[in-house]
Amino acid sequence: MADQHRSELLMLRVHFTPDDVARVRVAAGPDPLWEIVNSFQGLFQGGDAVSFGLWRQLVRPCLGGPGDRLLAGLLPGRGYFPDFLTPAPSGGRELAAGLDTVLGTSTGVLRRDLALLAASPHRRRPLPDLARSLADGESEALRRLGSALHGYHGRAIAPFWPQICAQVDADRAARARAVLAGGADGLLASFAPVLRWRWPVLEADYPVDREVRLHGRGVVLQPSFFCTRTPITLAFPAADWTPVLVYPVEHTPHWVSSGSRQGTELGALLGRTRAAILEDVVTGRTTGELAARFGISGAAASQHTAVLRRAGLLLSVRRSRYVLHTITQVGIALLEARPGPSV
Repeated sequence: MADQHRSELLMLRVHFTPDDVARVRVAAGPDPLWEIVNSFQGLFQGGDAVSFGLWRQLVRPCLGGPGDRLLAGLLPGRGYFPDFLTPAPSGGRELAAGLDTVLGTSTGVLRRDLALLAASPHRRRPLPDLARSLADGESEALRRLGSALHGYHGRAIAPFWPQICAQVDADRAARARAVLAGGADGLLASFAPVLRWRWPVLEADYPVDREVRLHGRGVVLQPSFFCTRTPITLAFPAADWTPVLVYPVEHTPHWVSSGSRQGTELGALLGRTRAAILEDVVTGRTTGELAARFGISGAAASQHTAVLRRAGLLLSVRRSRYVLHTITQVGIALLEARPGPSV
């Protein structure tokens, strides 16, 4: 994995053919392993305190065991980390399936990736004591790695998974609208300014100069909640896998605390209009679209969505000149549990 934290950024260029454009897809959801890696690398960074400050305050005191020290040796705050920790994503897969893939990595790949980590000029910690055993594919070392990843996920990721999924779902809704408006070309253009599309090259600021030629394999665009600043791609993607480009999603400020107010706000949700809005934003709607569909003013639509947002039932993300509202998993659960129409 290339360094995503160096201040002097160079350029990543992804070269497309017409077949590649036809095979572009956005992953179905956040990938647990990418969220583990990206969040661990950003845990001790000082950037973006508005989005991640409170999360860091909550998570840091929960860390410090042997598993976390193992991860600290494998996941430096900057520079290369082993590709095998983030195998080909399927988008929204279960953590257990991803861990099975990690622990099934071939000895050749383990040795290659750990040798690259040892040679990284940005590594500040010694390699973990388990590194040699991991490189040899010893079962006990792999078991301990699996436990470390699972334990960190349980403390740092799982408690916030609904909020993470809601943010990624909002991003996917925006990408879907870009496809409807402009096809694959519109989708690729929608990632500006993080990714810049000019046929036949998608480019981004990057820690190293890197040329990626897709050769008809297409690309998976993987949204990541804990990815920040620049996109990420594997240093040595497997030849039989579709290349993956991980990109950062936008964050709602103070997202950590957004779920804590749900109980006090649910009482304000009574009313036919808000219930109808909640159902309507399942596929994503802008404020203007909601106002037009329900025959209300833009200010009234904003007021209704604000109440729903404070209750944790929808998420609002600004996209260029409009604000897009999408339902959260809590909102879906409320709709599914509702015994009858609101009055």
